[in-house]
Amino acid sequence: MEELPVRKILIDNEDWNDLQDTAKRGRYKTVDIIMNGQQYKAQFGLRGGHTLHYSKKSYEVIVEGGPTLHWNAEFDDPSLIRNALSFHFFNEIGVPSPLTQHIEVEINDRPQGVYLEIESVDATFFKKRGIGFRSILYASNDSADFSLIDPIHRGKKDSLFDGYELKYGSDKVTKPKLIRFVRGINKHSGKSFIAFTAKRLDVKQYLLWLAGAVLTSNYDGFDQNYALYEHRKTGKYRIIPWDYEGTWGRNCYGRPCGSDLVRLQGYNKLTEKLFQYSACRKAYKAIINNLLVTQFTVERIDPVITRYYKQITPAIRHDFTRKSSYDTFLNEPSFILEYVRERRAIIKAALKAWKA
Repeated sequence: MEELPVRKILIDNEDWNDLQDTAKRGRYKTVDIIMNGQQYKAQFGLRGGHTLHYSKKSYEVIVEGGPTLHWNAEFDDPSLIRNALSFHFFNEIGVPSPLTQHIEVEINDRPQGVYLEIESVDATFFKKRGIGFRSILYASNDSADFSLIDPIHRGKKDSLFDGYELKYGSDKVTKPKLIRFVRGINKHSGKSFIAFTAKRLDVKQYLLWLAGAVLTSNYDGFDQNYALYEHRKTGKYRIIPWDYEGTWGRNCYGRPCGSDLVRLQGYNKLTEKLFQYSACRKAYKAIINNLLVTQFTVERIDPVITRYYKQITPAIRHDFTRKSSYDTFLNEPSFILEYVRERRAIIKAALKAWKA
């Protein structure tokens, strides 16, 4: 059985201690990274939100002249495969999503355990797939819900760009365009809304993404944890999943959350407005029905889980950096497959009850 790829980081001890003690995103240290038998210079920092203060942290590695890599500790996920399984599922249904692989990480020759290496959604991501783009935006917090109202304070947002990070594009063009888009979603109604969205949003692609988020039950994925990009040829916004650890029956803290946490229609203001129209409801129901007989089945998902577990189980057995027990890890395939069975039944019942 093949061993997992090993990534080695060589970092000054003071820099390492500073990263661990400060526990903030956006601070990087210069390191050497050894991977695939080659050594490179890189910028190395922390990534994540509530996970920043965990004992096992997640990292971002910006390789000099190379890719940007996300190393997720998957500390709250007993299976360590939920992100990987979600991105695989999205790719299978036709929504371009990050590629992943499980790795082992060593820092200054000290083993850090198993991580999930996730491809960054950046310019290289789109170029590799031959997708033309004008801009890339990250939805980094729950203000990215396409509404005018701040989700915390319940008053008007200071800016309609709240919740987004500009990854690729310009402050002068990209930001104002998104602000106009969000304002237009809330301003228009009736035929005016249909015309507005048809010109600015790839509605079919959005509904496909929505179906993926709903079936995997990523509760946080409707108003954050996604990336928006402008398709170069059409000028329309398209959407890509970003962080999908809280899925397949567990929330982002790893706690069981049931198979009915997320409703069939999903959430956020844009989704709410789209589903005011019968054509959108019918198109979405058709997508869901198709996925229920093709991709979202135990028969399609079980072999993927089996493949991941075959790859990572030997390393997990000896990984003492994990939060969950080895027995819990071994039981997760059954847990996930039971979620799929229950979720299918819940969605089928909801489809019958929802008037299109």
